[in-house]
Amino acid sequence: MTDTLTHLIGGEEVGSDASGESVNPSNLDEMVARFPKGTAADVDRAVSAARDAFPGWSGASPEVRSDVLDRAGTLVMERAKDLGRLLSREEGKTLAEGTGEVMRAARILKYFAGEALRRHGQTLNSTRPDIDVATYREAVGVVGLITPWNFPIAIPAWKAAPALAFGNTVVLKPATPTPAIAHALARIIQEAGAPPGVFNLIIGDGDVGRAIVEHDGVDAVSFTGSQGVGASVAESAIKRQARVQLEMGGKNPLVVLDDADLERAVACAVDGAFYATGQRCTASSRIIVTDGIHDRFVDAMAERARGLKVGDALDPGTQIGPAVTDTQLEQNLRYVEIARSEGGRVLTGGEALKLDQRGHYMAPTVISDTAPDQRINREEVFGPVASIVRVKDYEEALDVANMGEFGLSAGIVTNSLKHSRDFRSRIRAGMVMVNLPTAGVDYHVPFGGSRKSSYGAREQGFAAVEFYTQIKTVYVGG
Repeated sequence: MTDTLTHLIGGEEVGSDASGESVNPSNLDEMVARFPKGTAADVDRAVSAARDAFPGWSGASPEVRSDVLDRAGTLVMERAKDLGRLLSREEGKTLAEGTGEVMRAARILKYFAGEALRRHGQTLNSTRPDIDVATYREAVGVVGLITPWNFPIAIPAWKAAPALAFGNTVVLKPATPTPAIAHALARIIQEAGAPPGVFNLIIGDGDVGRAIVEHDGVDAVSFTGSQGVGASVAESAIKRQARVQLEMGGKNPLVVLDDADLERAVACAVDGAFYATGQRCTASSRIIVTDGIHDRFVDAMAERARGLKVGDALDPGTQIGPAVTDTQLEQNLRYVEIARSEGGRVLTGGEALKLDQRGHYMAPTVISDTAPDQRINREEVFGPVASIVRVKDYEEALDVANMGEFGLSAGIVTNSLKHSRDFRSRIRAGMVMVNLPTAGVDYHVPFGGSRKSSYGAREQGFAAVEFYTQIKTVYVGG
């Protein structure tokens, strides 16, 4: 069944020429949704609605905001089966992964329902007699959210939930390949009781995102996407002194030391590199392995990769779904050829797969004999491609892990307490995993990286209050 989507502006469904198409990457003969392509005028209307709604929403009892988010979380949970299926049809995650992401979105909504009641300040002693000092956290205003396709309900939820919990109003632009699941979330937030204008959705391409970032009525922008686009978002937002928060991917290292448990190391690498089709900013895209375990590890990882079943996201036996679009598949294959041209050896995979059903399928790929400074180890591929770098010892592994511009997530597999402690201290990354895949994070703790992976305040958990509120200091004389 093909859905016909609309924008959501001021509590109303606003349609126009539904010329955009969302296609199932597992079955290119199936259209998931038709959608309108928004314009700057649509953004202007949405921002106006959000500004009109802001005083009432920010000034309401926090219990009102808490109840809306809690109801939204409950509705997402109750519809998890259908929403998970929609997500998998539209994005290409396996059904288990799609349903799991939907449940994560529900938990995020419920977590921030609680945080809405915990927005607190401080009381301090003034340096002057007979004066009281207190700080309060207040909503920033209208927040523009620009979200990616790889987590098309979880990321909109982890941006929108804190924004709404702390009294902001929202204009959301979802990624062009995955508008249907974002539209479903927007409808649920509205059904849960969000007043008109509190949550607005504009579907479209980069022109919509640009219009949001450059709009004088948008007080803050939270963006997740590529470094190149993120840099332009920051420049435009800062130019007009709007707040900006950026998450821009990673080239995440997983270090495997000689003393690692081989089976655990391979499991961590395979999970981090290939599940969710490698389309995670926290994916283990470069594996750094010391001499003593290198050959055994490479053989075992390649064997595991060959055994993974690639197929339709809705097939219960599928372990790896398709790439989200033909453009993404082409990028994955192009990087395999770049790695080959630089001397890398493709041990398994590296090619598109032609299955009975037309889709953007690619075999999980393991590339050995790569050097740290090669493009395959410096640039984000965003597909089921893992490159392996051989090093002599821990110190060289750490040096290689710290190379490059990214610093989102980093992992180490070792039985050495000494090395795991040292790695946690010296690795240049915002998130560190010990004996775990680099991908896979909790919703109640901060998310973000260092260097060019992230800019601005952290997302998620207790850290989200920093971006979505501003502090007011109040002095009262006796």
